[in-house]
Amino acid sequence: MSAVTVLFATHEAYLDHLAGRDHPERPERLGAVIDGLHDAHIADGVVALEPRVAQRSELLRVHPATYLDRIEDICRSGGGRLDADTRVSSGSWDAACRAAGAGLAAVEALQRGEAGASAAFCAVRPPGHHATSNQSMGFCVISNVAVAAAHLAAQGERVMIVDFDAHHGNGTQDIFYTDPRVLFVSFHQWPLYPGTGSAREVGEGDAVGATLNLPLPPFTTGDRYLAAIDGVVSRVAERFGPTWLIVSAGFDAHRNDPITDLGLSAGDYHLITERLMQFAPPGRRLVMLEGGYDLDALRLSSAATTAALLGRTYQPETPTGGGPGEHVGDDVARFWSEHGLL
Repeated sequence: MSAVTVLFATHEAYLDHLAGRDHPERPERLGAVIDGLHDAHIADGVVALEPRVAQRSELLRVHPATYLDRIEDICRSGGGRLDADTRVSSGSWDAACRAAGAGLAAVEALQRGEAGASAAFCAVRPPGHHATSNQSMGFCVISNVAVAAAHLAAQGERVMIVDFDAHHGNGTQDIFYTDPRVLFVSFHQWPLYPGTGSAREVGEGDAVGATLNLPLPPFTTGDRYLAAIDGVVSRVAERFGPTWLIVSAGFDAHRNDPITDLGLSAGDYHLITERLMQFAPPGRRLVMLEGGYDLDALRLSSAATTAALLGRTYQPETPTGGGPGEHVGDDVARFWSEHGLL
């Protein structure tokens, strides 16, 4: 076993969530993530963690009872459509509760110092970052990252969430938009579903300055992400003072993803993850799977991310550079400075 270890949580129950025939959010995605660990020869640094089922009281920190009851009833009745693009099956409720519970189990294991792990990676489905407190959206049912962040915030932790899925994490933003205990940072293609995530969305009330959006043009390359992390994200994080980092790890910003148009490679995910690790100490880093619909891209990119968590170098694809988006970080920093947020 390597000197540095990463907890890895997944479960066969996630395979029982069936979103519909030919749906891009399909069970095979989890196999791609697991295959990537072996292909990258990093499985020796990975320690299996059993996800638990999130308790109702833990879900209620994020979602009201009426919302939870509706989804559970539909699943128990055999499944059906929750909204225009989110369907569930009879196994989806158990999968969703265990997906949210994976983050909780990972937090608890890291707090115990289990296996001396420096971080945890949760390969879960259904994903969660589009689910608002009372509305499923975009393949998402329970806001998995929000459940973990709310759990930590209730303990007095200051939680930084970084969402690098190609789609804006509107649900996570909505849940914490007025909560100064949680800093939400989102890199996302603009314009793209769900149409939220303007740089002008910065939080409300006591949480003004606790939401940071970085809308990126199509074909943006990895060097632009790194420049934005160094130029504006690090400054916002320093002011916020996070004690935990949670990453909403969507791999659909990969250049081969079938439903988006960003320009990242697996090598970029490695570098981005390395850069993000500076925002929380070892043992306080949690990564949770969101999107990513090309299986080969998902396999390579998730492995590159896990290798970065282990402190190993794995870049199966060359990092990218020279694309559009070179001014996004500077423009956002200027806007924040003009409004007294930096």
